[in-house]
Amino acid sequence: MMSRLRKPAVLGLVIGIAGVLLSFVHFVGDLEEYLGLHILFKLRGTRHPPSDVLIISMDRTSADAFNFPEDPRKWSRILHTRLISMLVEHGASVIAFDIIFDENHFPNEDKAFSEAIRKAQNVVLCRCLKSDKVFVSDRSKADAGEITLIKYVHPIPILGKAASATASFPLPKVPVKLSQYWTFKKDAGDIPTMPVVAFQIYSLQVYDELIRLLKKAGPQYALRLPPDRNTIVEERSVERVVQTLRDMLENDAALADKLVYEIEHTNDIALGPEKRRMLLGLVRLYHGANSPYLNFYGPPGSIRTISYYEALHSLPQDISGKAVFIGLSELFRPEQKDGFNTVFSGPSGIDISGVEIAATAFANILENRPVNPMPFVEQMIMLFLWGMLIGTLCFMLPALYSALAVSGLGIIYLSFAEYQFRTSGVWYPIVIPLFFQTVPVYFGAVLWKYVESNRERRSIRKAFEYYLPDSVIERLIRNLGDVRAGGQTVYGICLYTDAKQYTKMAEQMEPEELGDFMNRYYATLFEPVKKRGGIVSNVIGDSMMALWVSSKPDATIEAMACLAALDIDKAIRGMNRSSETMTLPTRICIHSGRLFMGNVGAMDHYEYRPIGDIVNTATRIEGLHRFLGTRILVSEDVISKLSLFQTRNLGTFLLAGKSKPIVIHEIICAIEEATDGQKRACESFSEALALFKARQWSKGHEIFREYIKTTGDDEPSAFYAKLCETYEKNPPPDSWNGEIHVEKEI
Repeated sequence: MMSRLRKPAVLGLVIGIAGVLLSFVHFVGDLEEYLGLHILFKLRGTRHPPSDVLIISMDRTSADAFNFPEDPRKWSRILHTRLISMLVEHGASVIAFDIIFDENHFPNEDKAFSEAIRKAQNVVLCRCLKSDKVFVSDRSKADAGEITLIKYVHPIPILGKAASATASFPLPKVPVKLSQYWTFKKDAGDIPTMPVVAFQIYSLQVYDELIRLLKKAGPQYALRLPPDRNTIVEERSVERVVQTLRDMLENDAALADKLVYEIEHTNDIALGPEKRRMLLGLVRLYHGANSPYLNFYGPPGSIRTISYYEALHSLPQDISGKAVFIGLSELFRPEQKDGFNTVFSGPSGIDISGVEIAATAFANILENRPVNPMPFVEQMIMLFLWGMLIGTLCFMLPALYSALAVSGLGIIYLSFAEYQFRTSGVWYPIVIPLFFQTVPVYFGAVLWKYVESNRERRSIRKAFEYYLPDSVIERLIRNLGDVRAGGQTVYGICLYTDAKQYTKMAEQMEPEELGDFMNRYYATLFEPVKKRGGIVSNVIGDSMMALWVSSKPDATIEAMACLAALDIDKAIRGMNRSSETMTLPTRICIHSGRLFMGNVGAMDHYEYRPIGDIVNTATRIEGLHRFLGTRILVSEDVISKLSLFQTRNLGTFLLAGKSKPIVIHEIICAIEEATDGQKRACESFSEALALFKARQWSKGHEIFREYIKTTGDDEPSAFYAKLCETYEKNPPPDSWNGEIHVEKEI
């Protein structure tokens, strides 16, 4: 069991570690933000923004209605004066202009605008960052490089001094999707951005509660802040309060934890849910990330937006307590100048404007629901465990089931990630687990198993090659589930061998010695068979059966079988000559016909073997060797169409247990090796056999005896000479046609 789990565990471990390591790759992190976050937003869809935020759009419609230029900076500031007065009258909590007033207009307009800002006591004006490249040179006057200087462009003094605060809202204007903003811009003096300053002014309504809680959590810190909100308003010290709170909460994590505890557990009846939410937003704003991820609400216009013209003529009545952002926002113009590409940018090219980005950031702070990346340590653990899980499953399950399993797990993971993102804003990684882990591990496991399967197939093939033909091995490898399946009827040549004196030799040898000798013996038999294209079908004791098969009778395989027989005879005689004590004279017989090749057996034991009459006939032919003293016997069905061999007809025999007689030939040698004496001897034997079949016993006996004198000790001639003597004394019946009944007459 452990060995079966080792490889899946190794694959899972590799994928798990790979997922962890990929988290440190900058490119993968960018891809996770660009694609993974995009997927989560698309799955989640839009969500309702808080009703506390309103955008007043300085759009082209309003410019046309006022007969003003499209550039909002050139609009009459009398309109801004009127708008601020109306917003203050309706109870707006904070008013933020996302437009730079860095140029003087008519003095009376600027003065009136300034007075409106001063009276409002909650207006934030925009200041922008400007970067200049300065080329520097060394003492030799040669160019030494360039440096980038960042400076602020402030509103004109009369307006800047009147505002409660000024703040910038720098955003990267790049081709990729915008997903983050700065709360504090470190490379520009670590100053707060517009959403932070606006929220601080907005939350002044709970400033006195904050001071009371701060006195409980850290009394020494409360002394560093203005005592109440009125002091902040009068002194216009919003920016100082922001920096002080940020320094305290950023440098003392324990203070932040204590404040959160006090906010969540205080029994102050006056501190309702809205005030608690606002206080928690303040603490986590200053104690949180410097560049949080924006939790967008939807496509452009998702945050409630009214045109400037509409606001001046029919301002909504529900402005009380709201944060109002004023700036350039075009919902129907792809050519907008102040647009940013986000996950919700419209298919027509409409981007979200800068003022809507600022309002979105403010709303995220208010709700305390930015997009929160999964904590790094938890992410590492999750990626490692995910890799282990899918790696193990992909290796242990078949390809189809593993595909279904990882697809199902991927859907479950994605659904869970979307749920967490939708309900709490937690951002689970998507690209690494689903694309860089799941997809590669599936195809990697398939490839690994394919390589392993091929290795196993090669091992199976190598093992089976000792027992089965290649075609059978291929079928078995393709269908290892049921070795009983398969089988075919073919035309086959069956070559059967039997060794003389095996029993006697086995009695005289130790088992190990006998085993070594028989291995050498069979190697001598097998080599000619393989060389001539045959397959070794069975080995039992001292006998071997080899086959040559084809779909129909084929003289080619018949010739190959006969050549193999001659090669075996020659090799065995050479082997026997090399040893005086261990010899195995071998007898060979060949027959042909239709046979069935398949798995034969039952229950848990099967053997691949040939079945058919030719197998039985071949073994019966082998029995003739004991009477005829021959080495290679072949049926006429095999040899009749071949002219490659010197043979002699040994007669017609009705073999034991058979009902049909068969003509048997002896293969002497290849035709090109036959001598003239061998050819004449074969002719003489054929003449004598013809006399035997013609019932001329005496004359046939004479020729057979003469043949023996001429050729030496020829056992087939001696066999027939003796049979002639027998028949001369006791002739067979008149119906006899030359057949020799093995069971009756031998």
